[in-house]
Amino acid sequence: MFIKKGDTVVVLSGKDKYANTKDDNGKLKTAKVLEVSPEEGKVIVENVHKVSKHLKARKQGEQSTILKVDAPIYACKVQLYCPDCKKGVRSHIVMDGDKKVRACVKCGYKFD
Repeated sequence: MFIKKGDTVVVLSGKDKYANTKDDNGKLKTAKVLEVSPEEGKVIVENVHKVSKHLKARKQGEQSTILKVDAPIYACKVQLYCPDCKKGVRSHIVMDGDKKVRACVKCGYKFD
């Protein structure tokens, strides 16, 4: 999996897709990855795929609440955002000395 925690990504599909969607400043909409689960092939992205979680009152006098939380989405539905290309791109591994580094396929921008 080429996506890591803290990466900036573009959502490609689903109700929250950001692909080819611009914000008020004319920039492509992007989001930050909060958590990665490689075993399931899923990621949790900030403010994407919000679901309602119902919390039952556990003590007398406590209120039951409905929370909006970020739910996981499949990692194949997001792409890394390249600041040089200004779009979602694929990445590959490049050797930088003796370290492996993720790089943009189009322009060679190094993400790590």
